[in-house]
Amino acid sequence: MKSKINDSVKKRNKIIATCVSFFCILYIVLALRPLGTELHLTPEWTEDISHVQDFSEGDVLIPYKLGQNIGYFTPDGKVVSQIPYPVKAAVSASYYSVFGTDNVSAPFYSNTGELLGTIDEPGFPFFEKDRIFVMLPGGTSFIQCDSSGKREWLYENYSPINTFSSSEGGCVAGYSDGSIVSFNREGKVTQRFMPGGSSIPGIIGAGISSDGTKVACVSGRNKQRFVVAQKNGEHSKIIFHENLPADFTRQVLVKFSYDDNIVYYNYKGGIGIANLSTLKSSHIPLSGVITQIEESPSDHLVYILSRDDDVYTVTVIELFDHKIAQFSFAGTCACLQVYEDAVFVGRNNKISRFSVSRK
Repeated sequence: MKSKINDSVKKRNKIIATCVSFFCILYIVLALRPLGTELHLTPEWTEDISHVQDFSEGDVLIPYKLGQNIGYFTPDGKVVSQIPYPVKAAVSASYYSVFGTDNVSAPFYSNTGELLGTIDEPGFPFFEKDRIFVMLPGGTSFIQCDSSGKREWLYENYSPINTFSSSEGGCVAGYSDGSIVSFNREGKVTQRFMPGGSSIPGIIGAGISSDGTKVACVSGRNKQRFVVAQKNGEHSKIIFHENLPADFTRQVLVKFSYDDNIVYYNYKGGIGIANLSTLKSSHIPLSGVITQIEESPSDHLVYILSRDDDVYTVTVIELFDHKIAQFSFAGTCACLQVYEDAVFVGRNNKISRFSVSRK
């Protein structure tokens, strides 16, 4: 009997020793793994926009809009233009224009300041990269122009346009009656529908995918919703939707990722991130209103600029929904741009460059 007890004790001790050895080996293996890297935003330069310098041929020109000034700067810190505007202005990577509230035409310029032509249409020019639109008087209709500023096509409606966005594949307009209409580059309607689901209609944010086949919007009040629809033959198919926790009563941003698999959308209290591959969403709390969402495809980072009264916040997320950095600053105006491995933050009358690295 005593021999059997001794054998049992020896067997138990052997098992314990084996387990201890296994966990020791596992600990050593894990300890030898490299530690996870952290994101570092390192300030490189800060430049006042009033310090205008000459640019060289071939310089990359990045647009900015700060207060009542627009212009361009280079990645190495040269502000090459400062254009004050008393009333309204439009600026993109390719074009800029300054105009009033009752203009019947508007000259527009290249990013180097060369006069490219005159948009002989009444209303407000709107530039997005190399695309030119004009919102016509009355707020219900718009046109798209070619690179010389001449009308290509017109779309007329009876309901006011609440929100508008474009991509390489087309454009989308959201209306106060709750309808959303998308177009291809030639002006043909590709989708037209009303998301519904709310007691008060109205589209307050809309975006379109780079190929023009999908649109997304924030719509309605009293059960405000986020909806993604895809063109399905002659119809639209809702492929994702969710009710939002609280209502915004102002325009919000909706933006597709560069590969069209993710949609970012602002709602009251945060940013929603819809993954169209998994048809699931995640949410990151943010106070205030998102003013810009800029993506860096090279390192899979997304930079979000939001404003809450006079406090601006830059939030950095990776893998589409993981917040990895955030900083805030006080200011009367701000802007955000991304180029290669750097992020540029404008505040009041200054622009700063931060290099992005992992250590």
